[in-house]
Amino acid sequence: MTREDTHQTSGLTDNELINRIVRGEKQLYEAIIRRYNQRLHRIGIGIIEDEAEVEDAMQVAYIHAYENLGKFGFKSSFATWLTRILINECILRLKKKGKSMPVSDSFMETALAKHQFNHNRTPAQTTMNKELSNILDEAIRKLPEMYRTVFIMREIEEMNVAETQECLNISEVNVKVRLTRAKAMLRELLAGYYKKEDILHFHLSKCDRMVQAVMSRI
Repeated sequence: MTREDTHQTSGLTDNELINRIVRGEKQLYEAIIRRYNQRLHRIGIGIIEDEAEVEDAMQVAYIHAYENLGKFGFKSSFATWLTRILINECILRLKKKGKSMPVSDSFMETALAKHQFNHNRTPAQTTMNKELSNILDEAIRKLPEMYRTVFIMREIEEMNVAETQECLNISEVNVKVRLTRAKAMLRELLAGYYKKEDILHFHLSKCDRMVQAVMSRI
């Protein structure tokens, strides 16, 4: 797709794009990939914490979604449906490797203690910079998976409670409790610095690479 094509599809809803893709306009799937790369990357990192593994899981999720677009049914939002596919793929990969994520409060307290930093800012520290973004990334990555994923979905991706609940297959109460706990864990580290667009960012070059990888396989 050209830059002009991308601009034209930006005004289309997910459902409009899907209907056209199903009817044969396969090239429009690129718009779907670009629209959701950032979300899937952030949520994938929240579960797996490995860039290469997450990108591979994203490719699988996109291809699986494409192959099943005809079965989508529009019963829930496409964003929720696609996110759920990505989450299932990430969980499957963890299970295959026999990995489990630490979730105890004592682990979290130890992890955060290693990443405390001085909040007394000098004039040179008034602007968010790369170093600070890395600190924020690291702090979020150190959250236990059950809290980290909810935090990313609710606070960074701005998914609502119902959508988060559906994607993670947990209760509304659990969504709220986990978010509250995640915020409590991060409060001291994030104080005054939190800027969601700089956190767990999916660079444009990676976005282009993801588009090329998926489109070449569908």
